[in-house]
Amino acid sequence: MTAAFEFRTVPHIVFETGAASRLADSAAPALGGARRVLLVTDAGVRKAGLLDAALAGLEEAGLAVEIYEHVVADPPEAMVLEAAETGRAFGAEAVIGFGGGSPMDTAKVVALLLGGDQPLSEMYGMNRATGPRLPLVLIPTTAGTGSEVTSVAVLTTGETSKRGIASPALYADMALLDPELTYGLPKATTAATGIDAMVHAIEAFTGKRFKNPISDALALAAMKKLHPAIRRACADGNDHEARGDMLLGAMLAGQAFSNSPVGGVHAMAYPLGGIFHVPHGLSNSVVLPPVLRFNAPAAEDLYAEIAGHVGLKPNSTALIDEMEAIADDVGIERRLSQLGISHNDVPRMAEDVAANDRLLPNNPREMGYDDIVAMYEEIL
Repeated sequence: MTAAFEFRTVPHIVFETGAASRLADSAAPALGGARRVLLVTDAGVRKAGLLDAALAGLEEAGLAVEIYEHVVADPPEAMVLEAAETGRAFGAEAVIGFGGGSPMDTAKVVALLLGGDQPLSEMYGMNRATGPRLPLVLIPTTAGTGSEVTSVAVLTTGETSKRGIASPALYADMALLDPELTYGLPKATTAATGIDAMVHAIEAFTGKRFKNPISDALALAAMKKLHPAIRRACADGNDHEARGDMLLGAMLAGQAFSNSPVGGVHAMAYPLGGIFHVPHGLSNSVVLPPVLRFNAPAAEDLYAEIAGHVGLKPNSTALIDEMEAIADDVGIERRLSQLGISHNDVPRMAEDVAANDRLLPNNPREMGYDDIVAMYEEIL
């Protein structure tokens, strides 16, 4: 008998090549008649010209647009508050997040801050962010985070710690997926964000607390898209079919893990980003193999099902070997030492992980401090 569950996702999803250039028309239903829009992005996206066609279309449609382009990886609280103040001064009536996970996470929180009066400090944790928020449209330019369809935003608090806000109030009104925005994405970014998406699918499928038939189906569908596409997209950045499959797979994985949250891999990846500013996708990729090996005794059947679904031998060893082979083939760093992290850093990172009471309960096998230390040391 199926256990009771809930499933939520973004109510309007558009997947269409070239849709971003028609943003004013595509997003009109979600913007709810707003005429003043805060567009949240980063300097790299702006410099690459990815915004140009969308921005021209918005302005031709008579919308006033204020661009906040100062988002950085692992967005710090101060930057999010600055973005919100920019929107407040502009009189923003809606928010568009345009970029990778960091701009989209920032846009989610900014929409909340502009739509209501709840302080940011009260939003952290599960279901503490209440809304209301401004109309929100999210447009990914990388195929990895799935942030466009999740109810989670992760910020850097203080100097190094990362904390999550998880609430249905963070679901956007629309996610607009345009594969054209990912053509030519650098190989390193393609590889790291692609493996990140695969981690989302694997962790959603093996989540101990909230996995359900819908999240399971989405996670497997995501892996079916991502597994054959990642090597092709890394080998040829303009392989349009592979780019489309990567973007769609990342979105499906995002829907899955937004309802069956991630676990030990992400918990162990967070200190790499928060303390050492390693990109999120790369952090997940590096810590993935030891966590999979640790979890295998408790998740063998589930790992075997994933492996079989993507055409591998149906066992955990095949899945782990394949994820390591993908990392090798696409040129991802495999060791902490390659990222400037030493044995002396392990205790501090392990303490951060052991204290993560949001993610560790989702992991299929209980992880203690000594287990975490051993896994980090395995990949030094």
